[in-house]
Amino acid sequence: MDEQATSEKTSVETTKSGQRPPRVKLRGSVLVLVRLPNKRNVRAAIHQLSVTGGVMHLEKPLDEKLEVELVFHVQEATIRTKAQMLFPMWATQGWMQPFRFVDMPEMTRESLNEQLKTFFGQAANGAAAGV
Repeated sequence: MDEQATSEKTSVETTKSGQRPPRVKLRGSVLVLVRLPNKRNVRAAIHQLSVTGGVMHLEKPLDEKLEVELVFHVQEATIRTKAQMLFPMWATQGWMQPFRFVDMPEMTRESLNEQLKTFFGQAANGAAAGV
């Protein structure tokens, strides 16, 4: 088995180990471009994000199990990866739709993980300062 396949297998196993990866609540502050299989683009806002997936706010829901490409910026990183849409839920103004990353390269996963860690650091600093 080559090194890339081993690292992808390891990352999948750790996410299925029963422990959820930490999630960051972005509350729509990160915009995402969703590229559909027919090459159309849809804009959305990410509300929660982790290294395994997240939840986005959409005007209209996408089909469950649809594979799309997501492009978004988190801090200093631009993330461009594939995701599978999960079952949407009606929200007050639009739809909240969870997604999970599929076939994310290890370098992209590490970059996203590092950027998400900075959010945790900011939250801890804000709590310590009494914000």
